[in-house]
Amino acid sequence: MQELHDAPLAPLTTFRLGGPATRLVTATTDDEVIAVVREADEAGTPLLLIGGGSNLVIGDKGFEGTALVIATKGYSLDGARLELAAGEVWTDAVARTVEAGLAGIECLAGIPGSAGATPIQNVGAYGQEVSSTITEVVAYDRRTGETVTLANEDCAFSYRHSRFKSDPERYVVLRVRFSLDDADGLSAPLRYAETARALSVEPGDRVPLASARDTVLKLRAGKGMVLDPEDHDTWSAGSFFTNPILTDADFAAFRARVRERLGAGMEPPAYPAGEGRTKTSAAWLIDKAGFTKGYGDGPARISTKHTLALTNRGTATTEDLLALAREVVAGVREAFGITLVNEPVTVGVSL
Repeated sequence: MQELHDAPLAPLTTFRLGGPATRLVTATTDDEVIAVVREADEAGTPLLLIGGGSNLVIGDKGFEGTALVIATKGYSLDGARLELAAGEVWTDAVARTVEAGLAGIECLAGIPGSAGATPIQNVGAYGQEVSSTITEVVAYDRRTGETVTLANEDCAFSYRHSRFKSDPERYVVLRVRFSLDDADGLSAPLRYAETARALSVEPGDRVPLASARDTVLKLRAGKGMVLDPEDHDTWSAGSFFTNPILTDADFAAFRARVRERLGAGMEPPAYPAGEGRTKTSAAWLIDKAGFTKGYGDGPARISTKHTLALTNRGTATTEDLLALAREVVAGVREAFGITLVNEPVTVGVSL
C-alpha cells in the first residue's frame, strides 16, 4: 500500500484537472481498501474514492482529506459468470469477455474507468447497461462496518443511477459479478440504431462479438470518447450531462418551446422512458441552443467531435471548465426550459 502527502490528483483524472490531496493512498487488495476506509471513518477524516478517474471533477483547491485509489486486481470467469475486482480496467475486462465468446457488455467497450464504478453510475452506452448483466455487487458498508453482497434487485438501478450513487457515503464497491450470455460467438441483440446501421444490420440482429466491439470503438473514437493522451478532445469525462427524462406534461411544454424557437416542423428527439415519461437528447439540446462542436475560446471548450463532451484543451483549470458548463446549462434552460444535470461527480465544487 502506497501513501503520499500533498499529492497531485489531476494526473489521476481523465480531465487532468484538480488540486492536491492532503493524503493519497493506493490500495491493491480488498483488505487494504477496507482498512483505509475504516481508519478515515473512525478519525472523521473526509474520504475521496478514486477508480479510473473518468467521472471526477475535482476543484482547483484539491481535497482536504484522504484520497483512496482503488487499484485492486481480479478477473475470474466461471462459464458465463464473471467476477471483477473494483480496480480492474473496465475496457480491458470487456475485451477479455469478447475474446472468451461471451455477450452482454461488448457494446460497453472503450468506456474509461474501473469496474467498481460501473454499478454506481449504471454505466451504459450503445443500447447496453451494466444493470442488465450484473447479478451481485460486493461492497463494504461503512454504516455497519461489514462486507455485504447486494443482489441486482437491491441495487435500485435506473438510468445512470443506483443505490450506490444515491447514498455515496455508505458503500465502497469491492467486486462486481455478472452473468453473461454464451451465444456461440455472437453479440447480444443490437438495441442501438447507430450501431446497427454501422454494421449494415437491423436493430435486434446479432453480429460476431468482435465486430460489435470494434464497431463501438470506432464510433466512440469518432466522437472523442476513447482516451488518447495526444487528443485533447478526450481530455474529458465523456458525456458531461445526462439525457433529460421528462414527464408527459414537461415534454409537451418542451416540444412547444422547440417549435416556437426552431419552427413548426421541428421535432425534438424522443425515446420511451417508462410510463408517462420521455427521454430526450442532451447533445441535441446543447447544439440547438447554439453551443456547437468546438464552442468556446478559452482553455476549456466543447469537444470538436461531440457536443456532449466538455474538454480541457491542455491549460484549463477546474473553474474554467465549470464556467463553460454553467454557460451551457444557462443557455439550454433559456432556450428550452430544461435544466441539464451533470453526469460526473464534483469534488469541492458544484455547478
